[in-house]
Amino acid sequence: MGQMFSWFQSLFWQQEMEIAVLGCEKAGKSSFVNVINTGSFEENLMPTVGFNMRKVQKGKVTIKIWDMGGQEKFRGMWERYCRGVEVIVYVVDSADQSKFSESHKWLSLLLNKPSLAHVPLLVLLNKSDLDGAQPPESIVKTFDLNSIKNRDVSYFSISCKNKTNVDKTLEWIIKRANSSKDKS
Repeated sequence: MGQMFSWFQSLFWQQEMEIAVLGCEKAGKSSFVNVINTGSFEENLMPTVGFNMRKVQKGKVTIKIWDMGGQEKFRGMWERYCRGVEVIVYVVDSADQSKFSESHKWLSLLLNKPSLAHVPLLVLLNKSDLDGAQPPESIVKTFDLNSIKNRDVSYFSISCKNKTNVDKTLEWIIKRANSSKDKS
């Protein structure tokens, strides 16, 4: 009865979900949020100071997005905004190798927080359109993504500028909204 009802309910009722978008500065977090919100890419967005909260409507799903500042002084706040989210979206500038080890360190610190155990992780390898962009396989290796256990982990090579794979990332995120509701 319960499963039938929740399936039936999902046909009519809006669903809401929360995600947090994190990563080091200039990785393209706000660009990603903008592209899924408005469908357009803007050059030279102002860096996010602290955080922005946006609500984006995709079909029957309302996604509440915490777009977190990537500067070091804001990284200590990341965990607080990740508690209770359905998905952590971690954005990496795939063309800026100089930031890989620092970015990996911060991602690891975040994933080791007990309050965030089991929260699905989506890593976006952004700026795939740039000449210096590293191949996804090498970034996955550098970030050791295949060794992450006890949570759903996925990654996509994307370009916010060209909207490459942005739809796929959204699909992945929205599927998690549905699966997290089934468990409760």
